[in-house]
Amino acid sequence: MQHPDYNSPLELKAFLDSNNMAMQKKFGQNFLVNEDARKKIIDSFSPDENSTVWEVGPGLGSMTDEILRRGAKLTAFEIDHGFARLLREFFEEYSQNGKFELVEGDVIKTWKKYSREKGNAQYFFGNLPYNVAATIIADTISNNLRFDKMVVTIQKEVAMRMTAECGTENYSSFSVLCQWAYDVKNIMDLSGGSFWPVPNVASRAVLMTKKENFPACKNPQVFMSMIRALFASRRKTIRNNLLKFAGSPVCDKALEKAGIQSSERAENLSVSKLLELSDAVSELKAELK
Repeated sequence: MQHPDYNSPLELKAFLDSNNMAMQKKFGQNFLVNEDARKKIIDSFSPDENSTVWEVGPGLGSMTDEILRRGAKLTAFEIDHGFARLLREFFEEYSQNGKFELVEGDVIKTWKKYSREKGNAQYFFGNLPYNVAATIIADTISNNLRFDKMVVTIQKEVAMRMTAECGTENYSSFSVLCQWAYDVKNIMDLSGGSFWPVPNVASRAVLMTKKENFPACKNPQVFMSMIRALFASRRKTIRNNLLKFAGSPVCDKALEKAGIQSSERAENLSVSKLLELSDAVSELKAELK
């Protein structure tokens, strides 16, 4: 089946109309119609014939096509049944050659089962739906699924949280989680005109490169639970939030051991300092058992 012109909103709309389909707002569907941007984003992780890639939300396959042309083996996760049907037709030859596989359904509900059965990929890639982008990223990290590189196009506001430095208003538990597992840097900002339909928010492409020194803490589960607790009430001191999380026998001793003032706030602590605190909490809890 012939692909539509991925660079033309008019032709994309005509193609969807001819197939009795329409963009579904509930899935956050926006096609990246800027060809130069598509190539620059894919170049950031340089897939080749030795690469395995997971792509989330391929839509009609504009990025899928480019990745497959470079020789990579690609698994696409697509929630839209109509798009899934077309993707199977577009990439039938790649599928027959073992280079393309489609997983239909909500990626948040399907990736864990797929990973258990097939293993994960070297690269994670996607123009993520804005309403669930942070959830997808956090979900993979929290479940210890890390990739050599993750390249995602997301709402600029979410990207700013991912790269935020401690002491800034965008620094959050999500910032800490991302920077704990990956080195995060911006690839490029994308104007609304780079997409069709034009989104009502600004977008940014982000590159996440796996940190080798990971998890860099004694108990990852304690660390992840602790950072959520510490950032839950930003106006409260770290002692008040930690007291609720760890209890009085542990709280003050852990802060002292990590060299943190009880009046400090979590938003002013670096990832490395939070890791120190997590280790102190883990050690003291173990001693009390």
